Amino acid sequence: MRLSLAAWAATRTVLLLCVFKVITVPGPDVTSDVSVIYHGWYEVLRTGSFPVGDVTWQYPPAAALAILSPALLPFLAYPAAFYTLVCAADAAVFAMLLYASRRAPGRGRGRAGVWVWVAGVPLLGPTVYARYDLMVTAVAVAALLALSRSPRAAGALAAFGALLKVWPALLLAGTPRGRTTRVAWGAAVVTGLVLTALFAAAMPGALDFLTHQRDRGTEVESVGALVLHVARHFGWEGQVLLNYGSVEFLGPHVETVSTVALVCSAAAFGWLLLWRLRAVEWTASTAADAAFAAVLLFTVTSRVISPQYMVWLVGLAAVCAVLRTGRQGLPALLVVVATGVTLLEFPVYFGNVVASDALGVTLLVLRNGLLLTAAVLACARLWRTTVTEPRLRAAAGRDGDGGTGEAAGRERAEDRLLSR
Repeated sequence: MRLSLAAWAATRTVLLLCVFKVITVPGPDVTSDVSVIYHGWYEVLRTGSFPVGDVTWQYPPAAALAILSPALLPFLAYPAAFYTLVCAADAAVFAMLLYASRRAPGRGRGRAGVWVWVAGVPLLGPTVYARYDLMVTAVAVAALLALSRSPRAAGALAAFGALLKVWPALLLAGTPRGRTTRVAWGAAVVTGLVLTALFAAAMPGALDFLTHQRDRGTEVESVGALVLHVARHFGWEGQVLLNYGSVEFLGPHVETVSTVALVCSAAAFGWLLLWRLRAVEWTASTAADAAFAAVLLFTVTSRVISPQYMVWLVGLAAVCAVLRTGRQGLPALLVVVATGVTLLEFPVYFGNVVASDALGVTLLVLRNGLLLTAAVLACARLWRTTVTEPRLRAAAGRDGDGGTGEAAGRERAEDRLLSR
């Protein structure tokens, strides 16, 4: 514990020094989102209205709470207050994972999850403290860790997270069938509807975000963008422009690439539905493993992969590693490595990425390749542990006792007697 605490404190000190510009990281200034964009939204939100007509506001209504949160520290300037609160959310996740690791079966078995968080977050560089995604990840981690003790609280937290930034809606994809799913999903629906109604009634423009991404292109860091990066070297006449708050490809055939990405996302949803219908066995980590696989799938099929998305995956990977009953160790490691590569492609060599030169494309191929590999492995391992292996064990049991299950029943009875 002392070593992980010291490592957390040291790495987070470096992150704070970066966002306060004591240490300078090469590339674009990542803190301008806080000092300019977030602060501008803050000034609008505090009047009691969402940024109506601002197409860069693409977030669900509860995101207003994250943007307004620096008001809790009125003695600090807006950027300083924001960085302080993000660091506090980081500390909360660290504490939750540390507590969960102590409750994991086997001495020290869950400590790997703590280290995934301690090491993974700083690998993203100052971007991780200059966006509100870490706050959302803290809510998601709390939801997954609460599921075994209080499905109702987990559902409410997942709904709140979804109203912060949509993706936590995927956290409940792997809840065990029966009462747990009914309670968790019911709490999520009620919480989501009530909070949405409250925001809609209290603040104009609460649901405008639903139409603000209608004409987006393909963001330059996404998986689909690799096609366009390569096409630029063969005479493609599109452009790279700041559009809807991100750097995107615009021009011929971009709409086709974006459509393919949407089709892939639909296919990912179909696979998740099929998995849920076929799964026959749940362990203590199945819900977290499924959430990890689901978010990986929708990240790699999205038109947009912003650097801060990596903190979502690091948080979910940490929960999987803490629970330890699943087999997501290798995908979790790949996500951590991909996070380090992400720091290189943004902000350090982002100019190369925008230019589609050899270095920029190589970094994107490496990072997105790691994420694609992690997604395939995470899904394959989830399927194997919940569908394939349980069915094989059941078939072997039927073959071994003539289909009656009497031998297995005798063994369980003998085990109970021996344990008395």
